[in-house]
Amino acid sequence: MSPTISAKRSGIRWAIALIGTLFAFAFLALQAPSPAAAVSSASAEETDDGQEVTDFYLAGVITFDDEPVADVTMSVEGEDFEAETETDAEGRWRLYVPEAATYVLTVDEDTLPDGVIVDATQLPEGMQPLSGTTASFEVEFGLTGTKIVNLFLGEGVRETTSFIDQLLSRMVGGLNFGLLLGLASMGAALIYGTTKLSNFAHGEMVTWGAVVALLVTSFWHLPMWLGIIAAIVAGGLLGWALDAGLWRPLRRRGLGVVQLMIVSIGLSLALRYALQYMIGGGTYQLPGASPTPIKLGPVSLSYIDMIAMGVSLVAILGVAFFLTRTRVGKATRAISDNPQLAAASGIDVDKVIRIVWIVAGILAAISGILWAYFRPGVKWDMGMQMLLLIFCAITLGGLGSAIGALIGSIIVGLAVEVSTLLGVPSDLKYASALVALIVILLVRPQGLLGRKERLG
Repeated sequence: MSPTISAKRSGIRWAIALIGTLFAFAFLALQAPSPAAAVSSASAEETDDGQEVTDFYLAGVITFDDEPVADVTMSVEGEDFEAETETDAEGRWRLYVPEAATYVLTVDEDTLPDGVIVDATQLPEGMQPLSGTTASFEVEFGLTGTKIVNLFLGEGVRETTSFIDQLLSRMVGGLNFGLLLGLASMGAALIYGTTKLSNFAHGEMVTWGAVVALLVTSFWHLPMWLGIIAAIVAGGLLGWALDAGLWRPLRRRGLGVVQLMIVSIGLSLALRYALQYMIGGGTYQLPGASPTPIKLGPVSLSYIDMIAMGVSLVAILGVAFFLTRTRVGKATRAISDNPQLAAASGIDVDKVIRIVWIVAGILAAISGILWAYFRPGVKWDMGMQMLLLIFCAITLGGLGSAIGALIGSIIVGLAVEVSTLLGVPSDLKYASALVALIVILLVRPQGLLGRKERLG
C-alpha cells in the first residue's frame, strides 16, 4: 500500500473518530436531561374543543361584576405550540399545553362585552400585561403541572396599535430573523457553490451549535461567553470532520449530485435523532432568554435582539471580506465558477472545500445560538424547522451565491414576520416564504443574483 493511500485512510479514520468523540462526549454530558424540561406523556384523550389532554394545563375563571362571562376566546402560545378555547356558561376555561414552561396567554378582546377590558389591577401576583396590550400575559408554571389564572374584567378603553406601527414592528422582527437565517444560508450556499451538494444536514449543524452552548452554560454552569466560544469551535470541528470523514471520500469515489443529496438526507436523520437522544424531546432555555423588551417608539426590542443583529452584521461582513479580499476566498469563487479550471491553475480544490466546510460549520453554530434566543429555546429538531427557509433563501437569491443567499434570507424573514399581520395563520407563516419564492422565480427563474455572481 502506498504512503499516500495510507495517509488518506488515516485522515479519514481520524475524522470519523472525531465525529464519534464529539457526539459520545455530548451523550455522556446530556445523558440525564433536567426533569423540568422533560416532555409529559400525553394521553390520546381529547376535549370537546379538540385539545389533546396532557398532564399540564392553564385554567381559570373570567368574571365581570362578580358574574361569570361566557364565550370568551382564550388562546395560548409558546414552545412551538398553540391552542385556544372558549369559556363555558360559568366562565371557566382550560388550555392544555405539552410541558411546564413559559407561555403567552391571550384574551380575544373582540369576544368581550362592549366597554370592558381585562382589569390589570386584579391580575394574579407576578403577572403583568405584555407591552402595548391589556389582554396578553406571560404565564410561567411553578412546581406543579397546573397554573390557575383567574381574570377579572372592568370598564375601560381597549389599547390598540395602528397598522403602520404593527407593520414597522414586524419588519424589524423580520430583519432580525432574516439576518440570523442569513448566517446559516450563506454557509449552505458556500457548500453548494463549491461542491454542488444540497446539504440536508445543514439544519442539524445549526442545532449542534445551540446544543453545545446549552451544554456548557445550562448543564455545566459556565459563563455564556465560554459557551459561545465552545459552540463556534465545535461547529468548525463538525464541519471539518464531516468533510474529511464522509464527503471527501465520497467525492473521490465519483458519486453524483443526486447520490450525495440522498446521503445528506440520511445523515440529517441520523444527526437529528442523535441530538434527540442526547437532550430528549423537551425544550431548554439558554441563560438570559426572554428578557424584558425595550420600547423604541412602536418597536419593542430586547438587548439580546440588538446584540443578535449586531453579531449577524459583523459575521456577514466577515464573510464578505473573506470572499472578496483573501486568497482562499478568491479561490473559493474560482472553484464555484469552474472547479476543473481552478484545479488546473494550481488551486488545491480539496483544501479550499475543507475550509468552506469549516466556515459553514462556524456560521451554522452562530446561527443556532441566535435562533435559540429568537424562538426562544433549544430543541432537538429546531434546525429542521429552518431547513426549508434556508433552501428558500438560497434559491431565491440565486443558487451558489452567498450574497444572494443573504438577500434571500432577509426577504424570507420579512415575509414570515409580516404575513401574520396580513391575516395568515401563525401555523402557516413559514409557508409564506414559499409564496415569496414562487413569485420572484416566476419573474426571474435564476434567482435575484442568478449564476453571474457566484459566491459574492
